[in-house]
Amino acid sequence: MSDWPLLTLITFLPAAGALLILAARASARGANGGFDRGVRLMALIVTLLTLGLNILALTHFSFADAGFQLVERAPWALGVEYHLGVDGLGMALMVLTTALMPLCILASWTIEKQVASYMVLFLLLETLMLGVFCALDLALFYVFFEGGLIPMFILIGVWGGQRRVYAAFKFFLYTLLGSILMLVAIIVMAREAGTTSIPALMEFEFGRQMQIWLWLAFLASFAVKLPMWPVHTWLPDAHVEAPTAGSVVLAAILLKMGGYGFLRFSLPMFPDASSLFTPMMFTLSVIAIIYTSLVAWRQTDMKKLIAYSSVAHMGFVTLGIFSGTEQGVQGAIFQMLSHGIISGALFLCVGVVYDRMHTREIAAYGGLVHRMPVYAAVFMLFSLGNVGLPGLSGFPGEILSLVGAFQANAWFAAAATVGVILAPVYGLSLYRRVVFGKLENPQLAAITDMNTREWIMFAPLVIGILALGLAPSLALDFTRASAQSIVAAYQAALGAAP
Repeated sequence: MSDWPLLTLITFLPAAGALLILAARASARGANGGFDRGVRLMALIVTLLTLGLNILALTHFSFADAGFQLVERAPWALGVEYHLGVDGLGMALMVLTTALMPLCILASWTIEKQVASYMVLFLLLETLMLGVFCALDLALFYVFFEGGLIPMFILIGVWGGQRRVYAAFKFFLYTLLGSILMLVAIIVMAREAGTTSIPALMEFEFGRQMQIWLWLAFLASFAVKLPMWPVHTWLPDAHVEAPTAGSVVLAAILLKMGGYGFLRFSLPMFPDASSLFTPMMFTLSVIAIIYTSLVAWRQTDMKKLIAYSSVAHMGFVTLGIFSGTEQGVQGAIFQMLSHGIISGALFLCVGVVYDRMHTREIAAYGGLVHRMPVYAAVFMLFSLGNVGLPGLSGFPGEILSLVGAFQANAWFAAAATVGVILAPVYGLSLYRRVVFGKLENPQLAAITDMNTREWIMFAPLVIGILALGLAPSLALDFTRASAQSIVAAYQAALGAAP
């Protein structure tokens, strides 16, 4: 079994499922709603099988090994190799992706418009996201990285809200324009080093001046994807207009590609430039944490509030990454995993009431605890996780990021702690206005609590936020070797610099 191309199977099984759905649709023209139910079930089965294969891959993965494992390599074209492999960082994000995708399919169960096309796009998106986290050739990475724009662009533009076309094009243009500079940098790196192999490029020493330009080119892409302030403005619009499952994928997985890129490329390949620009990254991180927290507090749309809170939480990720310390990098990785669970759950919470009321305006709610006590309890759990309550998964990542940042610069770390105070302000304010108080809106009188499908959808997320909060070593032990390797290489490169 260990000789199987597990990474290829995991990555491309969703795409195979998408092709199967397309073939079934071609042979079922004019079919009734029974076909749509079958498509939903087929998409769910494919995502569950992908998760099962990922769990199987875990049994062949050594946590103590910092190198790339499960490596697959074959010639492709124009000197580019089909080269796959994962370390602890990549595997952790693949597990997050494959675990969340079945929940996204469940969240999409009520989609009635062009169901087959919708599910095909989600399965293709899963393949492209997984490819990002296991590609070991820079050109291959770029194909996966940019390819993910297309399905998400269509999902927002076709199945989104009233301003879906505007939001879709804003999302596409921001992320594409940022990545054009990265493509130029990839071409320059291939010409300079004579290879596009990521492991080889991690060993290659670029000159200091070239590092600066390459680092800035990669920043243009990763800062938009994360997103960092001030190139974050596409995110609230995309979240508000995207369907519920699209918002989950966007916040929980696609944003993590920016943090993954900084850890995989910026620190190992351009250490001198990373050190040079650390004060700038700390400044932008602190601004993001404080400014977007204040903006989130003043929002009237639930999705937009959670979107701005995501920008604030990603500020802790970049703070930890560029601290250049093991605690900071571990905290950043943990924060990405935790935020994937919490932000995904919060957008699902919004989707539950939106499916019933067809509005995301906070003012339309209030007193839901009287009609939806189970929902109120679930929403409370993830709201508390989002504000960093000890015992839930939102706490360890923030603390480790701040500890790492404190070792690098105490002043920036102290400023970032303001975000820890502001998070309960906007997070608990949202919860109070939606859940507590009197049931004044007459339309809420007939609202029903969570159904069985929604119970199943939230159960793994509840387990995840509690498990990582009470036993953070489940994730920290998994990624420790990779974090230590990244930090050791970064510090060694800085120590060897003239």
